[in-house]
Order: sequence, then C-alpha cells, then structure tokens
Amino acid sequence: MDKYVAIVEHEDSKKLSVCFWIEKEKPFVIGEKMYEIHSEAYMNGYNWEAFFNYYLPKYYPDITANMNTDPEAGSYIAYYEMNPENEKRAKKFVEIICDLIENEEKLYSILKNEGDHIEWD
Repeated sequence: MDKYVAIVEHEDSKKLSVCFWIEKEKPFVIGEKMYEIHSEAYMNGYNWEAFFNYYLPKYYPDITANMNTDPEAGSYIAYYEMNPENEKRAKKFVEIICDLIENEEKLYSILKNEGDHIEWD
C-alpha cells in the first residue's frame, strides 16, 4: 500500500502531526472522482480541510478536540499537543482517513448526499 497517512512526533515542539499526503496515488485518484461527483470538491489540502471540518464534528466530534490544522496544496496536516489523550485522537484520525480512502464509496456517498452542506474552499 502506498503510504499516504502517518503520525509524526515532533519531540522538540512536543506536538503530534497527522500527515495526509493527498498527492499519493490512491488519495489523488479518489480526489479526482470526488470532483467528478461534486464540482466544488477540488480535493487539494484546503478542500480536504473543508471536508474534515464537516465530517469530523458530525461523525467523530472527539477527534477535533485540541486539534489545529495546516492544509496545503498537496497535503493536509492536523496537529495536536503531545499527551496520551491526543495520541489516541491522532491514531483514531489515521484510522478514519484510512477507512475513508480504503472504502471510498463512503466518501462518494457523503458527497452525493451532503456535499452541498460542506463549506468548500
């Protein structure tokens, strides 16, 4: 499997990062399909942020506690302060991303049924 998501620990700043590299093959292809389904879903890092800003509070509200983000054109990064609770959140967020990418029909269904409720970039 092409590694498209990982947790990176920053000991110097005592932070954890969930790094989602959206230009890796599988997320990139899925992003193109998402755009075909919903014309505002051009899936750069900013629109992945828009998607997660909608999806996480609705389905996994605990994940967003203590979370900051830094989207870019080719990636989406979520930051947490390093502590046991946030480590659990980061691991769960990786599981969520993997589940969505490995079961992309979930993404497509959300776009078809709820895409107009997402505040796209």
